[in-house]
Amino acid sequence: MTTTATSSSPSWIRPEDARLSDLLEVLAARTDLADYPHATRVEQEVLVYDWATLRHTAADDASRRDVQAELARALSDGPGIVVLAGAFDAEPLDRATAAFERMIAAQHASGAAAGDHFAKPGANDRIWNALEKLAVADPEAFVDYYANDAVALAAQAWLGPGYQVTSQLNVVNPGGAGQTVHRDYHLGFQSAQTCAAYPAHVHALSQVLTLQGAVAHVDMPVESGPTLYLPHSQKYAHGYVAYQQPQFQDYFVAHHVQLPLSAGDAVFFNPALFHAAGTNHTTDVRRMANLLQVSSAFGRAMETVDRARVVQAVYPALRAARDSGMPRREVENVVAASAEGYAFPTNLDRDQPIDGMSPQTQAHLVIEGLDADLPAEDLDRRIQAQLTGRDSH
Repeated sequence: MTTTATSSSPSWIRPEDARLSDLLEVLAARTDLADYPHATRVEQEVLVYDWATLRHTAADDASRRDVQAELARALSDGPGIVVLAGAFDAEPLDRATAAFERMIAAQHASGAAAGDHFAKPGANDRIWNALEKLAVADPEAFVDYYANDAVALAAQAWLGPGYQVTSQLNVVNPGGAGQTVHRDYHLGFQSAQTCAAYPAHVHALSQVLTLQGAVAHVDMPVESGPTLYLPHSQKYAHGYVAYQQPQFQDYFVAHHVQLPLSAGDAVFFNPALFHAAGTNHTTDVRRMANLLQVSSAFGRAMETVDRARVVQAVYPALRAARDSGMPRREVENVVAASAEGYAFPTNLDRDQPIDGMSPQTQAHLVIEGLDADLPAEDLDRRIQAQLTGRDSH
């Protein structure tokens, strides 16, 4: 991870050391298409990949590693953001959209309102923990949606195996105000003073604990307010203590880039990239994006997700999809998005390591169940027994 340090005290990053001139030096970098042979084009410093082509390259294990190395380099030392154009086919996208619309309608009917981290309450429609809610509401839609290999490709490139997917659906309605510039979870959700209490190496580490993504569920012309970005800004070491300062916010407003997206496009970016959802200036576009926050196995997700409940809901649909010819890689993508892929923390008195230094994961149980064509009730008993073994009490 390359970051540009400016502090005279390199072990600590202080708000008073953040200088706009240092950020501008970082932003002077340019994205050279020749450095990214799998990309289709560079648009406003953002790398754009054609998923219709890239998916075939990524299907081969050897070339997949090359693609993932390129994506990781783009997210760290490059512009910090990539677009996988056409990443989602229309059918799974539309079915998930319909399920999300029903959730929003139910939320409105109940009188509940979901807040937003960086925008005024009520500006957006938001569904927290949309991943678990989609799994329970429409398991078949969940399976088709998260079988998508673009999500797995990017997540594995940045985080490696064992990652955890969470998602929050965000809808900015016509006239809805956008967000203020920010960085994302973990340090991005803290005050500048809190961030300054963490040593410099933690600022660098925070970037590699999560991958941010967004799936466009509708066409998003610029006037509808697709996300605003400042390419290369993830390399500015003082970013977590700087983005809340007025001079940095003013610069972002004046110099951000903004790409139109088509339904099915997926954007992935380094969580330290300066970004913000835009204002919807249209009168007829409800800008809907499924915001993906993919967490390292070594970190902690922002939301709590009942993974056992998700697995219980989707397992019959996943078996049916497998039996109907879903490729093994896509089946494993669904397991990775739904089941717990990390073995810790656990009670090692009761949850003993198997064939190594760590116990079996929930994801391993699901794969074993699929391979053995285990009935759903038998898999559920195994998962509940595993959860009981991991109970610390």
